[in-house]
Amino acid sequence: MNTTTEERMTAEEFVAKYGHLSGVELVRGKVVWPGREPEPRSGSHMPRFKHGVVSYRAVRVLSDFVEANHLGWVAINDTFVRTVNDPDEGTTVRGADVLFVSYARLPQGKTPDDLAIPPDLVIEVRSPTDRWIDLMGKAVEYLKAGVPVVVILDPVTATASVYRDDAAQQIFKTGDTLTLPDVLPGFSVPVARLFEG
Repeated sequence: MNTTTEERMTAEEFVAKYGHLSGVELVRGKVVWPGREPEPRSGSHMPRFKHGVVSYRAVRVLSDFVEANHLGWVAINDTFVRTVNDPDEGTTVRGADVLFVSYARLPQGKTPDDLAIPPDLVIEVRSPTDRWIDLMGKAVEYLKAGVPVVVILDPVTATASVYRDDAAQQIFKTGDTLTLPDVLPGFSVPVARLFEG
């Protein structure tokens, strides 16, 4: 269940008002609390333990590889990514669980307050309240915004679904090794490592 407020705003207004909260997005100019009821005092329900563990494993594996090879930036914790900026439909700002931005897109230096360009990679971890159709729609938004690769990790099925703009969906299962040669040449991780204890 998505709870939407009727207040319409720009990306800048959204970041100013909700930028300190987790689990909130701006969809076509309206504030959305995906899969949960809003809690005005705290922002949103905290993610479930399993979601947090899978997110941590994903960011750990990704950041170890990225930092060892001096490839770019890794960000977590619902980092805002602008996916739609349409004057008629409104702005959409999604909160990515994990993302990677190469130094080719965002050179080394001082860390900017906000990400003004699409990242190279977005990883979303499916929550128990997430419907697949909504997650696939979010993946399409990221791809249309210029993100080359989107990965959805599903703790229930222990799978990694990979989406690209010009290719069919790939599904990596527990016995498979996840590779992302187009955005992270040389990167590989057994899918089981992301889900098993």
